[in-house]
Amino acid sequence: MEEGGNPGSLTKVVHLLVLSGAWGMQMWVTFISGFVLFRGLPRHTFGLVQSKLFPFYFHISMGCAFVNLCILASQCSWAQLTFWEASQLFLLLLSLTLATINARWLESRTTAAMWALQTVEKERGLGGEVPGSHQGSDPYHQLRGQDPKYSALRQQFFRYHGLSSLCNLGCLLSNGLHLAGLALALHNL
Repeated sequence: MEEGGNPGSLTKVVHLLVLSGAWGMQMWVTFISGFVLFRGLPRHTFGLVQSKLFPFYFHISMGCAFVNLCILASQCSWAQLTFWEASQLFLLLLSLTLATINARWLESRTTAAMWALQTVEKERGLGGEVPGSHQGSDPYHQLRGQDPKYSALRQQFFRYHGLSSLCNLGCLLSNGLHLAGLALALHNL
């Protein structure tokens, strides 16, 4: 740290690069790549791609959140912590917690449920089509009605997927709010 308790220039640059890199990655994965891949790839290929990317994505998010929290925590004067500093620390702690839940718990369960779903779908000749490309009645809807095991697997998958999505959105929002906080604290631009 520089004199007066201010972080050095390198610390500031690392903090901003790691935070903005994580937030940019989260924006891309959440709002761009998933939708593009979902609309352009066969259903099971999309699942395979996501199963390979998401472990890296969640662990990188977790690592970035950890680095940012460590940097910010090391800069705080804990005896005189202001509400603003506490809220910024809370945002980074929330991001770390949610990214860790995704990386260490939800991702593996979501992927396992997806593989189980795909096994049943492959047995029925499904999964090779691009979503939205089938004509007539939805074969997946029919399968849910005919096979209680498939219906239960689907509910399990969407439960884990939904929780994972909420955690991901929480990380995205936490990092975005922290970035906004950094921007508001700028004296020159």
